[in-house]
Order: sequence, then C-alpha cells, then structure tokens
Amino acid sequence: MVQLYNLHPFGSQEVVPCKLEPERFCGGGRDALFVAAGCKVEAFAVAGQGLCQPRCAFSTLGRVLRLAYSEADISNETLQLESDDFVICQKPMELLGEKSKQSGIAVTLESTGLTDEKIKYFHVQHLLYRRFAPDISSCVLSDDIKLHSLQLLPIYQTGSLTSERKHSSQEKELLSLFCFFSLPHVGYLYMVVKSVELMSVYQYPEKSQQAVLTPQFLHVITSNNLQCYTVRCSAAAAREEDPYVDTTLKACPPVSMDVCALRIQLFIGLKAICHFKNHIILLTKADPETIPERRESPKRLLSRKGTSVNLKTPPVAEAGWNLYIVNTISPVQLYKEMVDYSNTYKTAKTQSCIHLLSEAHLLVRAALMDASQLEPGEKAELLEAFKESCGHLGDCYSRLDTQYSHLTLPYYKMSGLSMAEVLARVDWALEDGAQKYERGLIFYINHSLYENLDEELSEELAAKVVQMFYVAEPKQLPHILCSPSMKNIDPLTAISYLRKLDTSGFSSVLVTLTKAAMALKMRDLDMHRNEMKSHSEMKLVCGFILEPRLLIQQRKGQIVPTEFAVQLKETQPGLLVASVLGLQKNNKIGIEEADSFFKVLCGKDEDTIPQLLVDFWEAQLVACLPDVVLQELFFKLTSQYIWRLSKRQPPDTTPLRTSEDLINTCSHYGLISPWVNVLISSESLADKNYMEDLSKLQSLICGPSFDIASIIPFLEPLSEDTVAGLSVHVLCHTRLEEYEWCIDRLLERCPEAVIPYANHELKEENRTLWWKKLLPELCQRIKCGGEKYQLYLSSLKETLSVVAVELQLRDFLNVLPEDGTAAFFLPYLLYCSRKKSLT
Repeated sequence: MVQLYNLHPFGSQEVVPCKLEPERFCGGGRDALFVAAGCKVEAFAVAGQGLCQPRCAFSTLGRVLRLAYSEADISNETLQLESDDFVICQKPMELLGEKSKQSGIAVTLESTGLTDEKIKYFHVQHLLYRRFAPDISSCVLSDDIKLHSLQLLPIYQTGSLTSERKHSSQEKELLSLFCFFSLPHVGYLYMVVKSVELMSVYQYPEKSQQAVLTPQFLHVITSNNLQCYTVRCSAAAAREEDPYVDTTLKACPPVSMDVCALRIQLFIGLKAICHFKNHIILLTKADPETIPERRESPKRLLSRKGTSVNLKTPPVAEAGWNLYIVNTISPVQLYKEMVDYSNTYKTAKTQSCIHLLSEAHLLVRAALMDASQLEPGEKAELLEAFKESCGHLGDCYSRLDTQYSHLTLPYYKMSGLSMAEVLARVDWALEDGAQKYERGLIFYINHSLYENLDEELSEELAAKVVQMFYVAEPKQLPHILCSPSMKNIDPLTAISYLRKLDTSGFSSVLVTLTKAAMALKMRDLDMHRNEMKSHSEMKLVCGFILEPRLLIQQRKGQIVPTEFAVQLKETQPGLLVASVLGLQKNNKIGIEEADSFFKVLCGKDEDTIPQLLVDFWEAQLVACLPDVVLQELFFKLTSQYIWRLSKRQPPDTTPLRTSEDLINTCSHYGLISPWVNVLISSESLADKNYMEDLSKLQSLICGPSFDIASIIPFLEPLSEDTVAGLSVHVLCHTRLEEYEWCIDRLLERCPEAVIPYANHELKEENRTLWWKKLLPELCQRIKCGGEKYQLYLSSLKETLSVVAVELQLRDFLNVLPEDGTAAFFLPYLLYCSRKKSLT
C-alpha cells in the first residue's frame, strides 16, 4: 500500500544549455554533468542552487551508446537487463539467493580485457530470479510486462550517527546492498546482503517509463509526471549497523512500514531521468502538437509557496526538448515540512501521524548515513533534527494506545530529553472529568525510574508521577517511590496514596516498608517502628528483596546507602545483613557491590573493613551461596581475623555471631582440635573479642573446605612468640601434614600440649612418629635438663605407654636409648612382654 502526501521535495530548477538533443546523460564527481548526443559529449559544471555552466566538450570515435561516470581508483561495473519473451502459460515465480540457480538460466563470467591475476577476484553470485506473467484478463500489451531501471544501491558503514570520522573511498566498508527493478506499473525493492528479502512494492498510478533509486527516495517518471516515493533503505541499514536497534535503548521505524508518495508533480513530455547528489536530471520531449505549450509546463513544476522558479531558455535549444536540473531541497527543510504536515493528524490520534513522523525520521537517518557529503554545519543541523524527530515519535507512542507503545522508551532516550522535559510535554488536562494515562507514557516513566538516572524530579513533577501511577499502575507505586529520581516527593503525599492502596492483590510488606521509609523522611520514628513491627523479620527480608532500592541506590555510578539502611544499621543490623544476603541470593546485587555498600554505610575507606562487613561474609559462608567463590571468601575472613589479632584491634561493633554459633550452623567452620585449648590455656587471654577472632580463625583452619597452602604466606604478622600465633601456625602445618615441625615447636614452646597433640594427630600411618620422632626428642631434651625437665619427663612416660602398646618387644627394645637407665624403662618392657598373653 502506497500512501500519498502533498509535500514538496523538489526545489529550484535550471535548464541545461546543451546544443544538441541529448541521447545519453549522467552525473558524477562533485559537480559534473555529462550529456552525449551522437559522437559528441558536453560537460557542464553544476554549481549551487542548480546553476549550470558549460565546462568543455569532446568528440568520441563513434556514437555514444552508454554513458557512465567512474571515480579514480574505483572500478566501474555495468549492469544489463535481458528481456526474454514471456510464455503466458508459465506461472510467476520468485527464487531468492542460491535458489536462483534453479531457474535454469546459466550465467557465464567472461574475462575479456582482464588479466588472469585480476579475474580471480571476480565471481558470480546468484541473488534473485523473478518471472512475471501478463494478466491475460486485461489483454495488456507485451510492453506492459517489460522490466526497466535495474539498479544496485550500496550503503556504506558510517559508524555512530554522532561520529566525526571521515571515510575516504579506500576506507568504505559495505554495510547494505539494495536491488531495485521495475515493471511499468509496479516497482520492487530488495535487500541483498546477508539474505535476499523483498522490502517494498511500489504501485504506480500510471505507466512508468524510468526510475532511479537513492538512499532517501525513489524517483519515477511517467509521460507527464515526476513522482517521488520514500524508501526503507536507511531503516534496513540501521539494523545492519547497530545491534541495539529494536531494543529498549534504540529504535527505528520498521522496514515493513508502508511506503508513501511525497509528491506527484506535473511535468510534460518526460523521457529520461538520472540522479546525482541532490540533483535530478530530466529529459523532456514534447510531441509536435504540444510544442506551443511547452514553455508554460515548467512553470507548474512547483506550486510550493515561497519557492522561486528560475527558468532560462537556452539560446540555441532546439524546439520540442529540454534537459532540466531539478534540485531536491535539503533534508532538514523537507523534514520540517513533514513535521508541520504531521500536526494535522496530532489531535485525531491516528496512525498517520506516526507514519509521517517515521518518514521524517528515516529521511534524516538516510542523510546522516551519507555523512561524507555533509559539511560540519549540515551534520550538526541533521543531528539536531534527528534528536527532535525521536522526541516527536516518543510523543506519538506515549499518547496513542497501540501495540507499539513500548517504543516510547527508546525514542525518548534517543531524543536526549530529560525525564522532566518529557513530563513537561504531557497534557495533564482531564478528559470527561477523569484523567487517563496511555500505556506508552507509563512504560517510559516506569523504566526511567528503574534505571537510576542521575536526575531528580521537582516536588511538583514527582507528585504528578505518583498520581499518574496511582491511577494507571497502582502496583508499581511502592517501586517508583523508591527511585532516586523521586527524592523530592513530599512524604505526606506519598503516604496518603500508599494508605489508599488495596494491598490484596500484591505484597503488603512492600507497602509497609515504603511507608516506613517515608516515615523516616518525616523523622516520625514512632510511625517507622510501628510499621516495622507489623511483619516478621522473614517477611521484611522478602520485602527488601522485592525492592532493593529501599536499602541501596546508585547515584552517578556510586553505591549510596539509603536513610533506611542507616537506621537498620543502628537498630536492626541482623535484619540488614540478612536482607543484603537475600539480595545477593536473588542476583539483585553483586559481591563487590555488597562489599562497597557496607564500607560506605559504615563510613570506612576502601582499606578498612567494618565489623558489619565481616558479619556479612560470615553470613555468606553460613548460607552456602552457590555463586560465592569459597576460597576468596575464606581469604577475606582469615585476612581480617589475622589483621585484628596482630594489631589487637577490636571490632568496631559487636559481632552478630560467636565462634560457637558459626561452628554449630556452618559446615565450613570445623571443631577446634582439643590440644589447641591446652595450648591456649597456658597463657592468660582475657580479651573476649581477641579470643572470638582467634577461635573463628582456628575453626576455619580446622574446617574441611579451607585451602591451607594459600594462607601460609599471610601468617607472618601472627608471631609464634604468642600462644595465639603459635596455635595458628601449628594448626596450619598440621593440616599440611608437617608433623615433625609441629612436634619441635610444641616441645620448645609448650611441652604440656605435645601429648594431647600427638594423641589427636599422630594416628594410623602417622603413629610411627611416636617412637621415631617424639620418643627420641623427649629423651634428648631430658638429658639436657633445664626448667622444663619435669614436663619432658611426664611426656616421656606417656609416650612410652603408647609405644609399649604399639610395638613388639624386640622393636620396643630397638627404639629405646642405649644409655638409658634400665630401671626406668623396665615397667614398660614388662608390659610390652606380657601384652600378648593378656590379649
């Protein structure tokens, strides 16, 4: 379907002062027009506003049959359209892409004039095969099914619409390729890049003679009319160039949108047409009987107000023909006219308004895609028009209740309008005493408020937004009140609307939490506490998961804890930690974001870890979150425990969990080995916080999941000179099965712990260390005497008791020291010799 508008794409015109009746003509370069007649070619310079001046003329060796312009270093490819005779009994057929080979028509590539080196770069690619059959019911002539005006139109990569990059001819990268051909009464436009697809069909009101395709328009001539149609090339190219088109970020009118005729202009005796830049070249040749009227027909070319028609009759022009240059007006000028035209549809709320504004948008897009032809000032003007067109389309989709209302969002984004500027365009007037808000506007506002835009609405606009959602989307009201953009809302206004909500259809806890947040804004702590008491802690956590912005917001890319979060930190830190943990479980916040949140909340710099963050890490381990990297979490906790132990730095707030709580609720915290208690009790450690950190660290090391080797390099701040440090070092080396190292340290620092250590650790294949390591070490230290003599002697007796049970008499004798006192070892030897009979 082709819609018809009465716009004015054509501007001034100029008669080309050629001396002979043109047979062939073409444009090229920056300003050149070439006209051929017989064996002679005339060249003209086309200046601004279509002024045409002779440049030179030259003769050819024979009659000019074909005329085409080629830029330097760019190959010139010619296309020929073969017309076969149609057989009426054959049905119409369309074959696309490689299926075109099934047509049975063979295509052979000839290398005439090309070297073997160059021919390898050429190949045949089948794009399209169409067969047309005449409509025998209308008894049309064969001329009515002849094809004409076959054309391939390339569009090249331009980058961002706002890019300043200049593309030279060598840098051009093909983005899209379009194929157009025409029958006398209908034209077909295909896209032929990744796949071959029919884009548009053009139904002409009368028989066409020739057509030319440009990135912006399709120009068609009949015997008496110059017709201008819109095309969808820029819409297709935009989707090839930008993957974000057709998302919530960007939009573009669809390729399938109906084309329209912008103008059907009377022009007598049209015979041929060509196009270059913003010029259309027309050849007219009137029949002999119409020659007296020929001078009047160009005057009717334009009926547009304010457009001057500059006609000059060449002094030597032959009667009955003329060659004209018709200038198309600038894209911005035509865009403005289309926008003005669209205003006639605005109050009617019809699709025609969207259609015409979409055409205006595509017109500007097409001009920007050919940025190499633009001056800097022109590009800036086009970019401004592009943004303005996006705003107009956003207005249309926001006001019309259509299935495409969601396009309001990307068009308003592309317009660069702020939310306040969009809201200022809304008609807040009541209709029939009741306010109605279309879903496009609601969709845009809702998404914008979710996207944490760094824009704060005024109190007046915020109140209007609240009223809008109360009427149109009451379930979204608690969510939009939590947006940073709604910071200036009067809390009394918000609470009044929240109290009127019927919470039977959605979460009442979310409404409760939103009212509690508004109560904090009013400094009404009694109301806040009453709201918080109306639900269990579990439900409150669920409410925060439904709306994370009650606790955490982002402004200018930075994490900002809310006033609600500050209040929970002081009054209900456990609920705060559980809520953030719930957010992480439900992928509402990332690991690094959560860490930053607690640091900012507690007023700590990046290198300082608040206790509330340690509580959160411990809660993560207890919850066994699947997406948490355990070893990284272990490293965070152990690093903090070690730092505080080495500095004897107490936590800044009371920890939410004790070591006993963690051992009982978390499988990653293991039971602390009993010998550790013996070691720790050897010195007085009165500081409760110090003992808690030490117990948590020891428990983690004793747990089943901890990678001990990774923490060894970080133990240096914990000196072995303290029993706390010694316990951690010995635990780590024990986990690494370095038992001999551990026995040496314990014998030297805390002999009373060595037997409990051996009883717990030296089992199964490690029991040999009782007599291979522990026994000889004790004997040696007893020989040396000293203040620990009695401790060593007591440990030796317990060691001999174990060895006597484990070894046979012969083996037992072999491990005893040769210079030992027989009377001392005799009881153990007697027990060893009798144990066989006892068993």
